[in-house]
Amino acid sequence: MNIRFLDACRGQNSYNTPIWLMRQAGRYMAAYRKLREKHGLLEMVKTPELACEVTLQPIDAFGMDAAIIFSDILPILEGMGLKLTFLQGEGPHIENPIRTSADIDALRTPPAEESLWFTLDAIKLARKELDTRGIPLIGFSGAPFTLASYAIEGGGSREYRLTKQMMYGEPHAWHLLMEKLSAVIGNYMCAQVRAGAQALQLFDSWAGALSPSDYATYVMPYVRKVIAHAKTTDVPVIYFSTGTSGYLPLLAELGADVVSVDWRIDLDVAWRALGTRSAIQGNLDPMALLAPWPELEKCALRLLEQASRVHANRAGFIFNLGHGILQQTPEDNVKRLVDLVATSAEAVPRR
Repeated sequence: MNIRFLDACRGQNSYNTPIWLMRQAGRYMAAYRKLREKHGLLEMVKTPELACEVTLQPIDAFGMDAAIIFSDILPILEGMGLKLTFLQGEGPHIENPIRTSADIDALRTPPAEESLWFTLDAIKLARKELDTRGIPLIGFSGAPFTLASYAIEGGGSREYRLTKQMMYGEPHAWHLLMEKLSAVIGNYMCAQVRAGAQALQLFDSWAGALSPSDYATYVMPYVRKVIAHAKTTDVPVIYFSTGTSGYLPLLAELGADVVSVDWRIDLDVAWRALGTRSAIQGNLDPMALLAPWPELEKCALRLLEQASRVHANRAGFIFNLGHGILQQTPEDNVKRLVDLVATSAEAVPRR
């Protein structure tokens, strides 16, 4: 078993820097696009054999140190009673968004084995295949705030106007919604471990829309609850967010084994701000993967050098992007990046 990734999650020694990339299984790959010509996104997510096949594509093509199950953060909302579709060229759409306390009261909290069985089955299939390759598997879920925003806005948003109106104007309804989401998310993450996931990532892509004080008041208690629930499984838990460089000390208090940061802050600065309680993951700008190889190589080596600046009593660095791979990314750049990180002589400090 390639244990570099799992060792780094736990802040333990690793002879080489592990690398995996968010959205590494996706539409930048020709093999994935070929499947998408025949199948819709939700069909692929809900067909365990297809989800397993997509999960394996980047591992077989590029040799990352970890796989992440192919799924989406939004099907969990379907099980709670929301109607999810993906509109061509527009992304996800919730047909019956949450707008009132009555809508929240009506939300169900089913067990993951009932509402998300397809992803759990995909994990079981992928784990069998990955074990033969010696590669660990990551399960994941959306975080409470990000899922709440989708559920309230009805899709993507730039202003989060409806979400914040409920958060500020109807705090009782807001906290009830976050309680329900936290319970379902925690259950789902634990179910993924029972199915075979060896690490978990909690995606909070929209948390950066909040001020630090609002995050601490309206969101942080629920993230901590989900992470504490997930950590009862004894697998490492990664917390991912974007636009949150201004409140890294708060993220250090969440209890995650790893905090993933974006490119808006230097890696060494972020790691020092987080303190000694977590490993760190990140934080190459996904746009760098669209650059000519000499420039991409400089960016990658600079990031590795930033990691090496942290004092020698630290360990636990996972090379990743600050967000997901972009659709236009050349596959050759991904391959060369993975090979560079795997063979780089840059030493990341050991604990």
